[in-house]
Amino acid sequence: MTSDTVTGNSTAAGGASRPLRPARAPARSKLRNGTWVIPGTGERTRRQFTLRYPPLDGPSDDDGMRSLVEGETAKEKALNVWHNTRLAVNNLWAWINSPKGRGTIKCSIAYLLASMGTFWHPAASFLGPMDGKHIVATISVYFHPARSAGSQMEAVAIAVVAVCYAMFIGTLSMATSVLFGSVLDMVELSYALVLIIFIGGGLGFVGWVKQKLNNPLVSVGASIASIGIITIVTKENSVHTGVFTNQKIIQSLKILLMATTISTLVNLLVWPVSARLALRKAMRNASISLGEMLSMISGGFLSGAEEDFTSSAFTKASTTYTSTLSQMNKNARESKYEYYFLGQEQIYRNDKSVVKSMEKLAQSLGGLRSAANTQFELLKEVSNGPLSANSAVSPTTNVFSPIFGRSLSATLKSGSNRFGSLGAIDEAPDERSDREDEPTPIHETITPILSPSSSSLRTPSDIFELFIARLGPSMKSLVHTMAEMLKEPPFGNPGSPVRINGHFKQSLGDAISLYNQARGNALEEIYKTIELGRTRSESVQADFEEVAAACGHFSFSLLSFADEMQIYLDTVDDLRDVTEQNKRTWKWLLFWRHIKFPSRTKGEDPEQLSLLKPVRRLRQSKLPQGISAAMKNRRGTISWDAAPQGEGIWDRFVRACSRSLLKFFRFLARDDIRFGLKVGIGATLYAMFAFIPQTRPIYAHWRGEWGLLSFMIVCSMTVGASNATGLARFTGTIMGAAFVLVNWWISNGNAVALAFLGWAVAFGAFYIMVDRGNAPFGRFILLSYNVSSLYAYSLTQRVDDDDDDEGGIHPIIGSIAYHRVVAVSAGIVWGLIICRLIWPMPARQKFKEGLAVLYLQMGLIWKRGPLAILLRNNTAATSYMKMGEQAAMQRYAAQLQTLRVAAKNEYELRGPFPFAEYGRVMASTQRALDAFHAMSLVTQKHGRLSAGEKALLYYTAEERAQLCARICHVFQVLASSIMLEYPLTDAIPSVMVVRDKLLGKIFRFRKEHNNNNNNNEGARTDSVDDGDKGPSTTTTSSINGNANANTGGSTKAKVPGLGDVTVEEPDYALLYAYALVTGQLAKELKVVEREIENLFGRLDEDALLLQ
Repeated sequence: MTSDTVTGNSTAAGGASRPLRPARAPARSKLRNGTWVIPGTGERTRRQFTLRYPPLDGPSDDDGMRSLVEGETAKEKALNVWHNTRLAVNNLWAWINSPKGRGTIKCSIAYLLASMGTFWHPAASFLGPMDGKHIVATISVYFHPARSAGSQMEAVAIAVVAVCYAMFIGTLSMATSVLFGSVLDMVELSYALVLIIFIGGGLGFVGWVKQKLNNPLVSVGASIASIGIITIVTKENSVHTGVFTNQKIIQSLKILLMATTISTLVNLLVWPVSARLALRKAMRNASISLGEMLSMISGGFLSGAEEDFTSSAFTKASTTYTSTLSQMNKNARESKYEYYFLGQEQIYRNDKSVVKSMEKLAQSLGGLRSAANTQFELLKEVSNGPLSANSAVSPTTNVFSPIFGRSLSATLKSGSNRFGSLGAIDEAPDERSDREDEPTPIHETITPILSPSSSSLRTPSDIFELFIARLGPSMKSLVHTMAEMLKEPPFGNPGSPVRINGHFKQSLGDAISLYNQARGNALEEIYKTIELGRTRSESVQADFEEVAAACGHFSFSLLSFADEMQIYLDTVDDLRDVTEQNKRTWKWLLFWRHIKFPSRTKGEDPEQLSLLKPVRRLRQSKLPQGISAAMKNRRGTISWDAAPQGEGIWDRFVRACSRSLLKFFRFLARDDIRFGLKVGIGATLYAMFAFIPQTRPIYAHWRGEWGLLSFMIVCSMTVGASNATGLARFTGTIMGAAFVLVNWWISNGNAVALAFLGWAVAFGAFYIMVDRGNAPFGRFILLSYNVSSLYAYSLTQRVDDDDDDEGGIHPIIGSIAYHRVVAVSAGIVWGLIICRLIWPMPARQKFKEGLAVLYLQMGLIWKRGPLAILLRNNTAATSYMKMGEQAAMQRYAAQLQTLRVAAKNEYELRGPFPFAEYGRVMASTQRALDAFHAMSLVTQKHGRLSAGEKALLYYTAEERAQLCARICHVFQVLASSIMLEYPLTDAIPSVMVVRDKLLGKIFRFRKEHNNNNNNNEGARTDSVDDGDKGPSTTTTSSINGNANANTGGSTKAKVPGLGDVTVEEPDYALLYAYALVTGQLAKELKVVEREIENLFGRLDEDALLLQ
């Protein structure tokens, strides 16, 4: 159909023709049905369905609280009161039955039982006559039972290791004191050794482990170990008097046994939580969420409305799916301990494989969303352009100039008066899923503007409409098939069989086959249609081809998701087989078999060498490494390498010693080593007052041990983290002391009343920890409460302690609370001083350094050439990124986000940290990383290059190399500006200019070699109209020069000597996909550049720098 106008309104589907109306206002018409495969049966059908989800309605007015002033009569006010009461009771009951509510109740029960170690006489007698019984409650707070059984196993193991380490340090310190203090009568030396080795070294090692492992449970285990070491070494008199006693060690072991037993029993008996069960539930939820997101993203692309991606339904589904994936990874880690304990190691490994497969599905889904966003970005440029189609670009425009149009140039912007958004073919709102639909001719389901006529394709929006009209039904069918599979997760409870439908794999294969066939036909028809438009100006034609590539990019991304879906089904099959076998093994107990010794690699055999070595996994540290060790080592050796080589023995000796000392000092300069040394130095300086005879009474009176513990808790890797922890510690201590005074005044020291009131305080604190997610704050409240209230009651029971200054058996509760508050405050201040004065590590500085290094790494990776590697490794599909690099950069970016949050809490005279600005920078960085991943998928799954693709890649090699170098250059400039906080200049090289040169070179290639077939142009046009011929092709001439056609006055560049090769239209898709991804990357670099300019300013040519 080539008519210019269409009039009238649509009639019912069937044999009636579609009435006509002006082509300038295309209406959304119903998307015709495609054949889709029913996943459960493998049957092919044309039954109608929809990808839409019903709108999410918010709660009605009757579901919320009612104001008491709304009622006019007493009866209405009474009804409002009854409604509010009933609603509050229902909400409370729902909270009690929720995981967070049950966890809060479990923790409060465990705390009540642990406090019996102080309040119940038989339990107190079991712990012995010494004080410190409140540590039972403290351990139950740190290792609370609101966790899964697997996490409880990990917590108990960490608690045992922490207490044993504390006992080990305590025993050695007493032995040292006895040897040097009593036997050798060298008291001062014994004090010095205890301070330096066991306080400085012991607590410094605790700080190093806490920073190195960066695990929340390890952090609380470090606090438990610190309590034990500080109590034995600084508080007890054994070390000071040079007497060896095991009473405190035995009591500490009993305290550990009681606390861990109580916490474990409550964990396993009161609303037990299984990590294996939680993992399977999270896998089910993640599968359903992936299906919903797949339907919504694809539905948004088909509808052509960006508003679908900003709707409340899409936002809620996206948030749910993100949180579900995070929870699934957490449950997978915790379930490992349960599976290993039960001897089900193989099931755990297969569960982990399914989780990894789901993560890859999520990554592919992110690439699909990025491809859909590309469509919307192109349409925005269409709708915002001010120029008309007839005056956009002159036919004489030099397409090879550096200012050749943007990716969608001024000509593309001609549709501003015609399209506000894509007039896509949409789903009818009255679709039903219970009726069959007969095949409908294409010309009855699409508007004439979508017919393959060059005269009707006036803007790139028409390309999208034509693409959706041709591939939309098959795309919708494939999406629906995969979504239905994901919405039927086969995961049951642990131990139950995995019930996966046997038809799923065959159904998915059939659906992919149908989609592939339709995809090839649709892209072929699009490129045929573009071929008919050779009379368009050069820039317009290039823009049309880029839009066609955007369509192909989305269809390819959907196909990549389908490929990952097949891998996912294979991993589920493996899980089903292992579950059915149900073999139990405890091979992890044979730990010596898992010890691997380095073996010598045979370097002479090239087949044993890996072409791409995997990237080592980033260490689990709070801080990125920043500048790499290789760069730092180069800084230290560059002067020696440049210096003339001395021939004398002394010269060689000086060179060798200098390098050895430099290596040693560089080891000490590592962030983790410095942090351990800093903690050890601070602890030694604080604890020395416990060993100086003149200051020891003051240390004991003001309970300096709790100040030293506060120092250990507050001292964090960065200044910002220390500030945040110190504020929470101080506030929690004040609140805990206030609760102590109130409860003691109410109870008057009665054990039953104190136990009940303590349970009430614990309930509130655990609500803050478990339900609100602020674990440190709630923990500090209870720690302050324990060391005052429980300690005060233990004094009334005549424990062995030097407590006369606080009332003895008649405790002065005000003095006890006051001493603890002062001690904690002193420890907080000391921790902040040490973190600020001794090797300070500002989070903002580490953040900037880490971000700069990330940009340098991204630039170097892109400089490899995402497409060049296809030419270097044409035997198999490969990626320009090494194995593990993508995951490593993602983890690095996540660590930078942690540093950004910590930097927000740093206070400097030059002003607060620009948190929001760097947040936008990190958002753009994350989108740039997504573009890296999208390009990696394109190259990794492309397969072998065709002859036409090789010709194109060789022809554009220079422009692609320039583009890669330009992107690397911009990354390096941005990294330098961020690192130095130095303004940018107004001469930042433009990525888009080089990208446009690449687009011009592609069009030049097409035009040059298309002139060879000018005599067959009419025949090709007839072939396209008939629709029964193969794709149009062009033939590249050999280097001998078979094609001598004029190219419009431009300098002719020939393809390297490849002989006569056939170039099909789909061969251009690879380069256009590369251009699309680089366009996204250039856009994000521009966003980062603007943010840096707003932060640091911009230098112009009039700036005076020499002063």
